[in-house]
Amino acid sequence: MQKMAEPLVLRDECGEGTLGAPALAGSCLADNRLNLDVYPDGCHRFLQLFKEQQGQVVQVEFLRLSSNDGLFDATLGSLLHLKHLKSLVLKGGHARDEFGSYQHGSLTSLPPDFGNLRCLTHLDLSFNRLSILPNCILHLLSLRVLLVSHNSLVTLPEDFGRLNKLTFFSAMKNQLKDLPQSIGELSMLQDLDLSENALELLPEEVGNLHNCTELDLSGNRLLSIPDSLANLKSLRRLHLHSNLLVTVPASLASLPNLSRLDLQNNCLRAIPAEIQTLPFVHVRGNPLGETEPSPQADKSSIRTLKRLFLASGEGSFTVTSEGCRVFLACGIHFYFPPGAASDPLRIHFRSLTPDPQWVKLRHHDVLLSRVLELQPHGVQFQQEVQICMPYISPQTPHQHEVVVRTFSGQSWSDLKTRVKQKRKSKKCVAHCSVLHFSWFLVVSRLVQNECKVPAEGTLLFSSVDPNIKVIFPPGVTKEPRSVKLQVLPVSAEEIQEITANAGCRASPLLYLSQDSTVDFLKPVRIQLPLPPGVTGLNLDRSRLHILHGDREGQTWNDITSEVVLEFTHLYAVFEVTHFSWYWLWYTTKTYIGGIAKKVYERLRLYQVNFIALQRKRDPEQVLLQCVPKHKVDPVLKKLQDRYRGPEPSDMVEMFEGEQFFAAFERGISIDMDRPDCVDGRLSFIFYSHLKNMKEIYVTSPVDRKGQAVKGQVSFYRGAVPDSIPEDASRRRKGPDSLWLATLPIKLPQLKPRWDENPGPVYGFSFPPLNLGNAETGYLTQANLLSIARRVGADWQSIGLNLGLTYQQIERIGYNNREDLNKQILDMLFSWAQQNSEDPDCVSKLITAMKESGRQDIADEVEAIIELGRQKYSESIRRVGLEQESSTEDSAIAM
Repeated sequence: MQKMAEPLVLRDECGEGTLGAPALAGSCLADNRLNLDVYPDGCHRFLQLFKEQQGQVVQVEFLRLSSNDGLFDATLGSLLHLKHLKSLVLKGGHARDEFGSYQHGSLTSLPPDFGNLRCLTHLDLSFNRLSILPNCILHLLSLRVLLVSHNSLVTLPEDFGRLNKLTFFSAMKNQLKDLPQSIGELSMLQDLDLSENALELLPEEVGNLHNCTELDLSGNRLLSIPDSLANLKSLRRLHLHSNLLVTVPASLASLPNLSRLDLQNNCLRAIPAEIQTLPFVHVRGNPLGETEPSPQADKSSIRTLKRLFLASGEGSFTVTSEGCRVFLACGIHFYFPPGAASDPLRIHFRSLTPDPQWVKLRHHDVLLSRVLELQPHGVQFQQEVQICMPYISPQTPHQHEVVVRTFSGQSWSDLKTRVKQKRKSKKCVAHCSVLHFSWFLVVSRLVQNECKVPAEGTLLFSSVDPNIKVIFPPGVTKEPRSVKLQVLPVSAEEIQEITANAGCRASPLLYLSQDSTVDFLKPVRIQLPLPPGVTGLNLDRSRLHILHGDREGQTWNDITSEVVLEFTHLYAVFEVTHFSWYWLWYTTKTYIGGIAKKVYERLRLYQVNFIALQRKRDPEQVLLQCVPKHKVDPVLKKLQDRYRGPEPSDMVEMFEGEQFFAAFERGISIDMDRPDCVDGRLSFIFYSHLKNMKEIYVTSPVDRKGQAVKGQVSFYRGAVPDSIPEDASRRRKGPDSLWLATLPIKLPQLKPRWDENPGPVYGFSFPPLNLGNAETGYLTQANLLSIARRVGADWQSIGLNLGLTYQQIERIGYNNREDLNKQILDMLFSWAQQNSEDPDCVSKLITAMKESGRQDIADEVEAIIELGRQKYSESIRRVGLEQESSTEDSAIAM
């Protein structure tokens, strides 16, 4: 359904304190329209207008208000006086929470007299908190358009059919479990959207919607659909994807106007032949041709299947032919069906930090998880093993789709993926099935539509923007080839902000690719929507440009003169023979290719700030983090009780997967030789949805007994600069183009510490200790003393998690009462002496620190162990004892 054009609303530029009635009327009231949802104080403006210009306001026919406004509830009563209202929009979604998600409005009901607005034909209550549909809406008998999407509706009123003049009804993203039989009385309804609800059954009366042209039932729990749908002779598009359908009626094939039937991601094992032969039917994601398992055998196997729950310190498990379910502490779980492994097989797993040298993201990809490595690599299972990986929900779900990506040792490929959100925890999980193990991660990519192009030709369109179509004529190819389509929507506001030119406009970005290197035999027709605000009536052809970009978006060529352009009222149509990026621009600029390249690069950039905070009780512990701009305030709020530090840096821009470094300067250096250091500088990789954070301990070569040290930490882009000037300033420019930001770090004047004396510490004399083994690296007495310095009043919980008894903890506390340092030393070295012969004692120490909430200490211990592994490997190589690594392992060495 086409949206009605809305008038341009002028913003109030009178400034604070000048919101008088004449100014308001001039800036907000346009003829009989009031668009106040664009103002953060829109309800205040309405109330003031209503008070001082009531005669004008009551004549308003079109009104928009934000239900996120704090005065919204106070405004509702005044709306009852607007008897001439034809269109009313009371939407939420105009504000975002601390995580960037749209906030629902405060609307939970409507005044009973709301039904007296007899002229109302268009009502939008989307993004609110309605749990039942207000009864007064059923009295709005002139209503033609009703939108209640993104609410919490569980059911619709039994007499909902009273609204028999409705032509458009959307209740997507609710919790509807059933529909009233009276829905069949909506004889004028043309567009019905009930997607993403909880519908399990449809009434037969749905078949009475004879004027319905589009019906969207996707994302529900439907097991079947009624045969009466075959009565919808006007139906053009039927969306049934992402349900639980096990059967569909063959009579759907007789619908004369049907041009799209989407049955993807259901449970269909067979499809009637009449439907399967239709060219516009989409069935991907169904178990077609698979035999249905015996219900008794299935229940028996589920009931007896072994379940393994692994703690955070464990790194392997065994799978037998009986199968099992495995749950890791990090939230990942696996399902090995019976018979997947013919013989007992030891599975090893580990979670890796993504390294951009081998984790190659495509343009506009977003990384949503760490890398999961499963070994042994390449072992073929007899049945598919299910992997379920939690991930961070992306911020642009309507433009992107979530997939699991796997590495074969040579290249990355995307797996068929299902995504679910857990009801209680709200955590997102990606599900995939594989026959062999390697490396896996979760990414968000541009939504990808694809089809197989036969010699007879076909049609492919975008699910993100159905106005974008690619038409393949008959004879376009000899052999069938696979074609993929991706679309990146670009708002007019983004174009204007980047170009600083209100006259520049652009269509969505279209990317086309194919699995063949041969050009098509005949031209392929592409339809793109005209840029916003441009129609076939007001089009100036001299300002319209078609740009063709290379795969990397580095070069954009104006091909307007090379193609034949056709125009309709809303679209531009042209023909090409090879695929890449295509972009429609409307501007007076001449060298448009350079502008397009600049805009394309900016669309891939994230605005971020750096923070550097010191722990309040231990200033030598420094937290460094690169935070997307919209998350800075909530992140600082969470850390303010334990950390203090300067204000965040100025905003900078970074690409997904871009490397940057942190260098401590002016008398401050890193305390330990860490594996992630390059010449004493910490290496980071920026991923917009992951925590780009490290906690490290710093020290200073300056004698701090007599004075504090005022140093700084500077952040640099890309490779480490050859020389870092000591006088780096906040706004450095010129030759130091790699510099990003500088923040101050202050180490206070040092007081005498208990671990500085080389002799016995506070009366303790400890024998030499080497925890661990030569292959993984040792923890020495010096390492334990360094760890002890970082432990504070939480030493008792750490001791209990290390396995010491309550009696031991109490005795240590009593023997060293009134001396916290002695209590910490006694606890830590008592445990070390008891476990010095245990080869797993170091991993137990790491686990105990994590369970005690001391991830910072766990990270430091892991850094020491990793350094030990590296030194051990180097020593083995020097004497020529290292076994040759497989090509596959060396390909991803990190």
